[in-house]
Amino acid sequence: MTEYSEDPDLAGNRGFQSLREGFYKAVFFTFAAATVLTTIAIILTLLIDAVGFFAEYSVIAFLTGMDWSPSLRPVSFGVLPLVFGTLVVTAIAALIAIPVGTLTAVYLSEYAAPRTRAILKPLLEILAGVPTVIYGFFALVYVTPVIDFFFPSVSTFNVLSASLLVGIMTIPMVSSISEDAMAAVPDSLRRAGYGMGATKYEVTTDIIVPAATSGIVSSYILAISRAIGETMIVTVAMGMQPALPTVRYADVLGLGIPFVHPGEVFLGSGQTMTAAMVQIANSDLAGGTLAYNSLFAIGLTLFVITLLMNVVSNIISERYREEY
Repeated sequence: MTEYSEDPDLAGNRGFQSLREGFYKAVFFTFAAATVLTTIAIILTLLIDAVGFFAEYSVIAFLTGMDWSPSLRPVSFGVLPLVFGTLVVTAIAALIAIPVGTLTAVYLSEYAAPRTRAILKPLLEILAGVPTVIYGFFALVYVTPVIDFFFPSVSTFNVLSASLLVGIMTIPMVSSISEDAMAAVPDSLRRAGYGMGATKYEVTTDIIVPAATSGIVSSYILAISRAIGETMIVTVAMGMQPALPTVRYADVLGLGIPFVHPGEVFLGSGQTMTAAMVQIANSDLAGGTLAYNSLFAIGLTLFVITLLMNVVSNIISERYREEY
């Protein structure tokens, strides 16, 4: 029997192939580093100018102020009306995108025939490719008149029409990611459910959807983050008038219960943080002024909100991730 004193060289002398692999590695690393450096540059840009703003204007006044008026005297930089407008739009959009997107994903993944899925999914994803300014003009020209038919007191620029179109715009994100998550569930789980006598509905709701919870919830968070950062739809259809609704009190059993009138919230105009940034950027405010630097303070606030949403998404994904 022949004995070998050295371990065999399984890799071999690959010569030019090793050089080529090293080149590929360097290219991939360069693009990855460019992505990270771009993110760092954005953060530093926001921080530097935002710090300059907060050096002249109180952080507490900015976060708790109830009036946003950067160009009219007396100036005020309370961001609450902008945050309120952003959250209202996001909430209505989520109420539309989450149920519609999830049910669409369930149909495409579990009920649609392969031919039907091959046709419907690309058609659905076309919605994601439509320029958002088109959604904005569609809301202004077509959706607002429909709302006016039912609610004659609606403003030309209103929160409701903008929110509806933001919700429609984010449906493909929810449906596509959720459908991918459901399709990734092993068929063995489906067959086990059918083997136990479960119906298709029971397999879908009791096995497939719970197993794909990580991806489904991630799609929700990503869609909400997308809605928070939407710019053109709200700029065109919602208006440029930041406002907080008047808090009223209802006398119920001798108790003053605070409430706001829904019409004042949804049928009037408003402004989101992104729309305010567009307004400041397109105004004649001189660079370096307090009003101009408020743009970066808003951007930093929006960045923090979006970052928190993504952190929550990652935590949920890790918490409910299934290993197959």
